[in-house]
Amino acid sequence: MAEPTGTGATERVADVLLLFTYGPPTLGVTRVSRELDLSKAVVHRILRSLTSRDLIAYDPDTREYRLGPAAAALGSRALRDSDLRATALPFLSELRDRLHETVTISAKVHGGRVYLDQVVGNHEITMSVELGRRFPLHAGSSGKCMLAHSDPDEVDRLLAGELQALTPATPTDPEALRAELTEIRARGYAASAGERQGDAGSVAVPVFGPGGLVGAVSVCGPRFRVTEEFVADTAPELIETADRITAQLGGTAPARAVHTSTGRTT
Repeated sequence: MAEPTGTGATERVADVLLLFTYGPPTLGVTRVSRELDLSKAVVHRILRSLTSRDLIAYDPDTREYRLGPAAAALGSRALRDSDLRATALPFLSELRDRLHETVTISAKVHGGRVYLDQVVGNHEITMSVELGRRFPLHAGSSGKCMLAHSDPDEVDRLLAGELQALTPATPTDPEALRAELTEIRARGYAASAGERQGDAGSVAVPVFGPGGLVGAVSVCGPRFRVTEEFVADTAPELIETADRITAQLGGTAPARAVHTSTGRTT
């Protein structure tokens, strides 16, 4: 196994750090080595360097590593300074007050997406999401609507790899998912029922900045309330909200088949 040098070494360090943003909260050298196809010696050196800067913390009892306080500080600063989060938050609150379900804003990141913020619904039984954790793009409405508007080469790479089943409802057939992505682009929104969490349903619309796709806004709730009728009624309002966020960011929303004021297809 070749030793990384130069830019490759920097990428390996970033890959190790990013590995802690999904999956189990603690990882050992062997798991990191296997996940990233790096030698244990290389992984150990990287982890030791990250630990020295408090980006990673080591537990001598379990001999495993977890994200450290410096990583938490970086994440908090990133959230605080996020233009997407700051721009979206008033619109999320407004939409939650109309729909009474949890409304979220996600950002697209390398290898997936993360929730930046949420305004929790005001029902007695409601949903909440985990902020800052990386989730795959093929599971759930927020990920799928981002994937539908991603670079075709990125879509091909993702569909050529393993589509992990997070629940029994997670899409794992690449050709079926490719067809669904085409439908999502045409109608302007994605919906899911139990794909990322078995008891949750959601509908999501992508958000765009000056450089293109930046994230997605979604409405989510318990699966028994997020019915097909709820999705059909909610999608036009969600599209309108996403378009307003896109306009504030200086982006351009794509053409779609749903009329945002009536919900009728054209």
